[in-house]
Amino acid sequence: MKSLILFLFTLIPAIPTLAEDLAPLPVIRVADNVYSAIGETGPPTYDNGGHNNNLSFIVTSEGVFVFNGGDNNRLARRLHLSILSLTDQPVVWVADENGQGHSFLGNDYWREQGVRLIAHRDAIAEIEAKGNQVLKRMQAIVLEKGEGTKVAVPEHTVDSIWSLNLGGTLIELRSFGAAHSPGDMSLWLPQQKILISGDIAFHQRLLAIFPETDVASWIESFELMATLGPEIIIPGHGQPTDIQSVRWATQEYLQYLTDEIEQILDNDGGLDDAYAIDQSAYAHLNTFDELAVKNAGRLFQTMELEAF
Repeated sequence: MKSLILFLFTLIPAIPTLAEDLAPLPVIRVADNVYSAIGETGPPTYDNGGHNNNLSFIVTSEGVFVFNGGDNNRLARRLHLSILSLTDQPVVWVADENGQGHSFLGNDYWREQGVRLIAHRDAIAEIEAKGNQVLKRMQAIVLEKGEGTKVAVPEHTVDSIWSLNLGGTLIELRSFGAAHSPGDMSLWLPQQKILISGDIAFHQRLLAIFPETDVASWIESFELMATLGPEIIIPGHGQPTDIQSVRWATQEYLQYLTDEIEQILDNDGGLDDAYAIDQSAYAHLNTFDELAVKNAGRLFQTMELEAF
């Protein structure tokens, strides 16, 4: 099914006459009115201009709904150029998938266009508390490509489910519970059974377990997400795919690490044993070298504390 889905997507190239960092982002057509600019599956770099996650949008007869503000002002502007190349409809909403920089740092650009901003309550708290630190880290990576970027906090809030009928397209923002980072949120299109999952689902890059990641809740949140029965998933990173692919690389990966660490704790093992967990089945995923050992160590420390 995965290969069939990917075969159906149409690549829409950037306009070649403009400088690359000022040109529209290349986007793919996922459905008649659903598009996504697929970012690199590695870390943000100067060369990719911070575009290492997916920036998606839905075109309707009453405006465009964007999921993820982008990593900086310039990246948001490039996404806007992509949208303008496809429709005359204005962008009316931008939703941030969580409180990470590649989701919200482009917000100020969109606010300047008169666009309404929305995010989960917990993501907004993250932006308010850490936004300036995140901005400085982004500027240190992309340098002049981050110029003009300011922190803009969304003025609209989501707690669990928020719905909007925009030009006959039902759009739902859903929080399935704690997962990858505070305020993780997905966008569900029930009429088309398309889920723009955000960072609750991974498949082409290894997921990251942060100090604030709640792995046990993430496993449960993923299962709740899966009950929607999505036919196509646009994950936070990587190409659109199906539920089986993201389940293997997300829920089953988290469960595997959890089970391995439970055995280590039962046998009075230590952190070195966690570092040595065999994760070779996931070694083909991008960012494996950077994250695999860290993931095991962080989860071990969390579970060790919970065992006391």
